[in-house]
Amino acid sequence: MDTQFIVSMLIILATFALYIWIAVYNTAKQTSDFYVAGRGVPPIFNGMAIGADWMSAASFIGMAGTIMLLGYDGLAYIMGWTGGYLFLTILLAPQLRKFGRYTVPEFIGDRFNSKAALIIAAICTIIISFTYSIGQLSGSGVVIGRLFEIDAKIGTLIGVVLIAFYAAFGGMKGITWTQVAQYVILIIAYLVPVIFMSFHLTSNPLPWISYGEILTKMGELDRELGISEYFAPFTNGTKWQFLALMFTLMCGTAGLPHVIVRFYTVGTMKAARWSGAWALVFIGLLYFSAPAYAAFARFILMTEVAGRKIAELPAWTQSWIDTGKLGIADTNGDGILQWLELQIANDIVVMATPEIANLGVFVIGLVAAGAMAAALSTAGGLMISISSSFAHDIYYRIINPQASEQKRLLIGRISIVVATLLAGIIALNPPGAITQIVAWAFALATGTFFPALVLGVWWKRANAKGTIAGMLVGLAVTLIYIFSAKYGGFTILGIIDTGAGIFGAIAAFATNIIVSLSTRAPSQELQDAVINLRYPEQMVYKDGEVYLNDGSSKE
Repeated sequence: MDTQFIVSMLIILATFALYIWIAVYNTAKQTSDFYVAGRGVPPIFNGMAIGADWMSAASFIGMAGTIMLLGYDGLAYIMGWTGGYLFLTILLAPQLRKFGRYTVPEFIGDRFNSKAALIIAAICTIIISFTYSIGQLSGSGVVIGRLFEIDAKIGTLIGVVLIAFYAAFGGMKGITWTQVAQYVILIIAYLVPVIFMSFHLTSNPLPWISYGEILTKMGELDRELGISEYFAPFTNGTKWQFLALMFTLMCGTAGLPHVIVRFYTVGTMKAARWSGAWALVFIGLLYFSAPAYAAFARFILMTEVAGRKIAELPAWTQSWIDTGKLGIADTNGDGILQWLELQIANDIVVMATPEIANLGVFVIGLVAAGAMAAALSTAGGLMISISSSFAHDIYYRIINPQASEQKRLLIGRISIVVATLLAGIIALNPPGAITQIVAWAFALATGTFFPALVLGVWWKRANAKGTIAGMLVGLAVTLIYIFSAKYGGFTILGIIDTGAGIFGAIAAFATNIIVSLSTRAPSQELQDAVINLRYPEQMVYKDGEVYLNDGSSKE
């Protein structure tokens, strides 16, 4: 048993013990704890929990690798995901918090006074969250598989057991405070290697400043090798794909149920806005670092790994080959590893970089713990989202409104365990890379919830029939395009499956507006309630006038 394994194991086990202790200490005793953490989370900690919930395995494990392999084109992920939080914080989060429900489907059902809208929204939530969770469980399998030097599939099963336990036990209350701890661990784990690499390569410990120097050197290397320059735009896809992907990720962010529900855990609209502001700060720490991480990792691979004799490659290469995520082929038979003969999956770049850069066993273990924190934090939030859609929106609101608190909690916990197991089975043989699977979830959210929520909050004329039709058409168009592009080779303007959300959103907006205008308008009471959402909590809109909460005129 080598030192690296022992150190990594101790760090991983220590963090696992911390998560379980937090979940047990913050056990949900009532449904408000289970679904919205009692609405008592301070904005700064909620922003930290949002950051952990957001910075999934796709961000921690896959982001830098995607940028490393795609270069300029990979920046669509950063701009889309970050820009989406501006949409969410400004356009939707405060208004949804003021409405005061537990879930996104519950908002849609009550906003349009429609049980059918509630059920369809709940089904969409389950589909989106389930798709997203497959990527997270696949990511946990990569981490655990490398740690134990076992197949990633076995690692996925271990992750399933852990997530099912602490998500079902603590509910949203336990997950919130677990995510705060996970954020601290994952951001330290992400920043330490990139700072070390920056100092090693440029003698400057600030990667956000120094990586421009490395980009210049990589441009020279690319020209020597006769390959596309790393920072040349649209070399891995059309500009329309770049824009479609950015739109999909941006609008998908504003429509993801498991992200929106985090804004329900605070007490006021003001706290919801501050949660979003803090979340942008915490998320920005990782997203500003990812391009530097990608550039440093690629430069080290090009200069210190490529060009070596295959028989003399470092030991870490064999460990990653064993996981099935790294491929080396001497295609020209010269015994030397050429850059183009190195096939590295984008899912392992962050995990492998501490070994590639020889940063030591502690950093390797720390990164493994950070990657697990990223995968587990998001997976936990997703499981709560699935559970709330089934146990609260469908079971309690539709099937059994008389259910006791204890029975609702039991159904919620059972649904978490079942959903985790089903997602884990699919994650054993995932249909794509982590970032690709996650992009599908964003596309589905873009085509279903984003139009429904934007029109539901900002257009009082939107009605139940229009919203139902919009969600169904948006879901169908997005799914059809994803499958057609991935498996049928069908594209429009070069837009592949990860950009499918733009077509779903256009179809959903158009359908919602056309059907709403063609059918009866909502009642005046519902229209007044929509306008009321746009005012601060101390103000109430009624009968064309704005009043203070004490009933006096605003004037």
